[in-house]
Order: sequence, then structure tokens, then C-alpha cells
Amino acid sequence: MDLLEAIKERHAVRSFTDQRIEGEKASLQEEIEECNRESGLNIQLCLDEPKAFGGMRAHYGKFENCKNYIALIGKTGTDEACGYYGERLVLKAQQLGLNTCWVGMTYSKSKAPCILNKGEKIQIVIALGYGKTAGKPHKSKDMMQLCKIDGEMADWFKKGMEAALLAPTAMNQQKFIITQNGNTVSAKPLPAFFSKFDIGIVKYHFEIGAGIENFEWKED
Repeated sequence: MDLLEAIKERHAVRSFTDQRIEGEKASLQEEIEECNRESGLNIQLCLDEPKAFGGMRAHYGKFENCKNYIALIGKTGTDEACGYYGERLVLKAQQLGLNTCWVGMTYSKSKAPCILNKGEKIQIVIALGYGKTAGKPHKSKDMMQLCKIDGEMADWFKKGMEAALLAPTAMNQQKFIITQNGNTVSAKPLPAFFSKFDIGIVKYHFEIGAGIENFEWKED
């Protein structure tokens, strides 16, 4: 499937089967290494590791049999980058036939066997595996609640917004606003839990839908 298909097919999954991730490992690792080169993050793949999702936190988060995850690791201020490159890996996983879920709190950072460099921390993780189900879609806000337009809405902007509406956000809160001014676009998080991670996810979706050749991001 292409990336737009992956966006439409991907839903959060918290319960996984016992099937091990084997054939897909090389492709995932290759994509992780490329994301690290581009971003300066220290993203790590953890497989067959049940401890981080083995406690009461995971139980309250309704996670079941989660033994695989991607740890988004970086220094302070890398929230947006973690969201952007993490979603790139989420959609890659979807293309490989795997299911995922963004996880902010219901796991134990101290039990994750990651190697951190000075000043780094695990910012957020992505649960990964073969889901017992494919998940289900969530309700979305109306497009016009989430964007501002100077003039007529361009077709590429509409397609970008359609993809952005499908972006996973913390508690499905969709706390962001995307503004079009000619071929310049800005995307800003609104005050909310994890919204700085969310805006990176949203921007990646928007780029896929709109086509990065059709616009440029406004510098903050």
C-alpha cells in the first residue's frame, strides 16, 4: 500500500498476538536508521521485550501482550521531531502489515533496555506487533474547525487537511490549527497534553496528503 492507503488503514491497536516480528525487522531497522540520520534523534527498536509493558500501567492502558515497541529518544525540545519521525515509522509498519499504538504514559521507561546518550531521554514510544484486530476509526472534528484559510481553499490544501484529520493525537483531542496563506502553510499546536508531539504527526500526514511540492512550511 502507498502512504495515503496506510493513513486510511492504520488505527490504534493495544492487544497483540504472540507472532514474532522477524521478516519485517530489517526494513524497520533500515527506516529507523534513516530517520535518525535525518533528525538527530536516537530512535531504537525493542523486540521480544515484555518488561516495559508488563506492569499495572499497561493494564490500565488496556495493553495486552505488548512485547515490541519503538522508543523515540531525544533531548529536550525534540517533541515535534519525535512525532514527525515516529509517525513515519508507524506508517512504514502499517505498510509491512504490522499494527501500532502511540504510547505516552502507560509503560515503564526504566525497564526499557535502551542506550541513552548524555542529555537524552525516552520521550514517547510506539507499541508494535501483529494486532488481534486491525483497530477501528475514531470520530473526527469538522475540517473547518482545524484550519484557517486566506482566500479560497486550494485543492492540495484540502487533501492535506483530509490526511491531517486522520492523524492520531493524544486522546483523539485534535488540538491543532493549520493555516493556509497562498502556498505557505503553518501548523501550530494548541495547549493540550502531548500536543507538541501531535503536531509533528499532523505535519507528516499533511505533507503526504498535500504533496510537499505544492507548499512550504512557514518558519516559526
